[in-house]
Order: sequence, then structure tokens, then C-alpha cells
Amino acid sequence: MTASIRDAARPFTGAALASLLPPATRLLGLGEPAHGVEAFPELRNELFRHLVEHEGYRSIALESDCLAALATDAYVAGGIGVLDDAMSRGFSHGLGASPANRELVRWMRAYNEQCPPHERLRFHGFDGPLEMTGAASPRPALTALHDCLSAHLDLPWSRETLDELLGPDERWTDPAATTDPTRSPGRTPEAGRLRLIADDLRALLTAHTPHLTAALSPDGWWRADVYARTAAGLLRYHAGMADIAPTRVGTLMCLRDAMMADNLDAIVAREARRGPTLVFAHNRHLQKDRSSWLLPEGWGPLAGRTLEWWSAGAIVGTRLGDRYAFAAATFGTRGSDVPEPGTLEGLLSALPDARAVIDPVRLAAVLDRTPAPRVPADHTYFPLDPATAAQADALVFLKDI
Repeated sequence: MTASIRDAARPFTGAALASLLPPATRLLGLGEPAHGVEAFPELRNELFRHLVEHEGYRSIALESDCLAALATDAYVAGGIGVLDDAMSRGFSHGLGASPANRELVRWMRAYNEQCPPHERLRFHGFDGPLEMTGAASPRPALTALHDCLSAHLDLPWSRETLDELLGPDERWTDPAATTDPTRSPGRTPEAGRLRLIADDLRALLTAHTPHLTAALSPDGWWRADVYARTAAGLLRYHAGMADIAPTRVGTLMCLRDAMMADNLDAIVAREARRGPTLVFAHNRHLQKDRSSWLLPEGWGPLAGRTLEWWSAGAIVGTRLGDRYAFAAATFGTRGSDVPEPGTLEGLLSALPDARAVIDPVRLAAVLDRTPAPRVPADHTYFPLDPATAAQADALVFLKDI
């Protein structure tokens, strides 16, 4: 069987992975099975350089706060600020501390110094301002959108009205609201009014697109649209946090990935005339099939419950069809965590190369049975589901991390 598996695999290179993608691809998702393992963003950097230099890609999107990413993009595309500030202010989830992310931003800026403005690489975040400990206040996004529009349109709401409805930011960012819905302001009458205002502001942004694009510049309109999507998404997420139903956590997972999908849609539309986009995030956010998560200890009465939701990749893949491609990454050995021989990762560990790219369709054709699921050594790692691995367009395997 090993010889047959080798027929489905080749050493990892950007060209080897690109050869497995549909010709119509405009958005390529590269997943990682665990956060905080530098081997995966390092591989991402290598792939992105190939895609830029040989496949016409002109942008990248990371699983990071879309608002914070505006600062990184300003540095990458416009040379505004310095690298240290771009890393400290332009990332969420602690991603600014990653050496691979720093190298990505440095390389993109250096590449852009040799390019005319219309060909420069752009940097995007596609996550909302969300952390495991809670969600950000909607104030920055909502007031920034209001400021953009009020400079050019007569609005029926003042900043003072918004500030009064928003109240103290501490109400929105209270970590206790993560587990106690009664601590969240997301379903108060004031929050309900804010959701209507955010919706109306976004409608005005759309209705006056020609005028506002000329007044703000295309990049200015893009920033306003990021504020609009984020304000609406955050208010929706806070309403979910205030939900007392037992399905609350699953609803929040759905809302987050729906926000991610909307951001990816907007990025693809913005980049349509320039080139495809690489998006890098956890496999669970990019896979084409339904995502699931067995809640570990520490989630109180929810521990041991399996949550299921449609990933951003599944949502955007439905919209884009064969213009969305997904490459799932996984690994063999990490320290004492060695895969069992009958698992997918155990079978792939017999390959001779330290890094390989595998055609999942050919792999499924040569296997005489569906491999057993790998049991993770800890909750930070999500192994691939062997039953749905063939839905990916490519598999990337690192033998040892």
C-alpha cells in the first residue's frame, strides 16, 4: 500500500500544490491543524511567495482582526509606519509575535517597494475583533463608520447619540459575559437600536457608493465597508452572547464563521481585477465540510459536548463554487505524540519526504479502507477527518513538527 500512497504524493513545493487546484481558483484556503506551530506559517510564506511570483496572487488574508489588519496593510502597501508598529497594532490573537508573520510582513513590504501602486500586495484580516475571552466593543467600528459618512452625508444620528447608546465599553468587553449571558448588553433596548443604526449606515454606504468612492478614494470606501461589516457583525455576536439558550456557544461559532465568510466575500470582490487571494487559518475555519469541536475540560457543564457549525470555507465555497480551493495541512509526529499506524497521519508518515503534498482523490482511490480517526494528544490539535479528507483539493503533510 505504501508504494500506492507514494503515487498520490510528491515533495512539497508551491508548484506541486498549485498543480492540484482548479484553474478558476480565486481564493485558496491553506489550513493549519493547530495554532502556534511556526512550521505551518513558515510553509505558508513559502507558498505565498510562489503564488505571487508565478501564479499572479496579489493578496493574503489571515485569521486575524480585520480592523487591526488595516494598520498592517497601510505599512505593507503604503509604507506607513514602521514594522514594529505594524506587528504590535496590526494583529490579534497574539499573532504579531510570530516570527513567520513578521517575515511575511517584511517580505511583502520589500516586494511592494519595487511595484507600481496597482500591483502592490495587500494584507487582510478576515476575522472579527473576537477573542476566546470575549468580543470587542462595537464602538470603534461604529463610530469610525459614522465619521466617514457624516463628513459627506447628512445623518439623522449624532456621535453623541451613539455614545449614549453604547455606554461604557467595559459592559461590552466584560470577560464574564463569555460564560454568563446575563452579563452581556447584547440584547438590551440600546443594543437593539444600535443594530438598526448600523444596518442603516451600511445601507447608506452602499446607496452612495459612487459619491463616497470619489470623496473617500477607493481605499477609503474599502475601510468604511470594513467598519460597516464589523459593526454589524459585532452587534450580532453580542446579541448571541446574551442568548440564554443551551445552544448559545454553538450559535457563537456559527456567527463568527459567518462574519469570516462575509469578509472573505468582500476581499475576493475587491481583489477581482488584480489576482487571486491566499487565505490562511485553522483547517476548521476553511474546510468545505461541516466543522465540529468536542469541548474540552474547562467549559463547565458544556465540557464533552460536540459543537457543529458550517465553516467560513464551506459558506464561501458554496458561493464561489470552483473558484474556492482548500488545501488542508496536517502532521505526523510532535514530540511524544506519534500517530497510530492505521490513521491517515500514520499512513502518510511512511512517505519518504519530510514535507509532502498529496492528491486526496488519488489517495482515496488507492486506500482499501477509510483510515481510523486520529485521537489527539491534547485539545490544541484537530486531526483531519479521514471520511471527508477527499473534499479538500490538496493535503499538505509535515512528517515531524
